[in-house]
Amino acid sequence: MKLVLFDLDNTLLDGDSDYEWAQFLIEQGVLERASYEHRNQAFFDQYKNGTLDIHAFLDFQLAPLAQYPRAQLDAWHRQFMEQKILPKISAAARQLVSRSMQPGSLCAIVTATNSFVTTPIAREFGVAHLVATEPEQIEGRFTGKVAGTPCFREGKITRVDEWLATQGKRWNDFPESWFYSDSHNDLPLLERVSHPVAVRPDHPLGKAAKERGWKVITLG
Repeated sequence: MKLVLFDLDNTLLDGDSDYEWAQFLIEQGVLERASYEHRNQAFFDQYKNGTLDIHAFLDFQLAPLAQYPRAQLDAWHRQFMEQKILPKISAAARQLVSRSMQPGSLCAIVTATNSFVTTPIAREFGVAHLVATEPEQIEGRFTGKVAGTPCFREGKITRVDEWLATQGKRWNDFPESWFYSDSHNDLPLLERVSHPVAVRPDHPLGKAAKERGWKVITLG
């Protein structure tokens, strides 16, 4: 059996769903532009340069989920998918996922972005398994806090380990494993698999991929 893992933002998507969700809420007037847009960009820049405090970011990113009923959030998300996400999914990304989901392969999207934002995106790709940062819920409502380990950097390995356990599997059950990612933040998981693949890599990941002889691809 083969294990095939995909990062989402700037890998399968030609953009960042976390960043775009906040921008969408700003454009809808849900979040105040003056305060949120600057902070959203600042967190995005920190992510790119490797200095992101994931807990500070999640406090920022998950807070709006606690302020509105789930029905309203779902309605916004449907609009978000149409306006922001579908245009960022290339035919090449869809084809890569489709080719990977063969008999004998276990596939998952592994992303730092929270599962409220990413579950419909994984569904759009036809990927049944999503390993994402989980927003805490109490009695069906989001609390604005994170549940468990954020799916970020080394946390991605922890969360994949936990997910594999739910499937009755361990890393040693897979003679071959793949992980596709664009970001140097994903180096821990890229180093964990037997076939790391850099997708439109940022500069630090591109440098690491060249030094280590990893495959480099583009999508779309």
